[in-house]
Amino acid sequence: MKLTLALLSSLLLGTGLLSAADAGVPASYPLKKCVVSDEDLGTMGKAVKVTHEGTDVYLCCKSCTKDFHKDAAKFVAKVKAAEKK
Repeated sequence: MKLTLALLSSLLLGTGLLSAADAGVPASYPLKKCVVSDEDLGTMGKAVKVTHEGTDVYLCCKSCTKDFHKDAAKFVAKVKAAEKK
């Protein structure tokens, strides 16, 4: 079931029928992929927001939160670097 949802979400994102906003990611967020898994945001359902030291980070799914918290500073740095571009 999870695979079916991921495939359907990917298809809808790719065709433009589903936007990043529909995935729960604000338009101002600089990344389109999960910093943990490198999956497109929204392909695993609504993105999961975590905040570390004042920086919001969007992950593709709840499963990525565990790996995020193992090295949060590394993943926050990826978001901050993307914001500077």
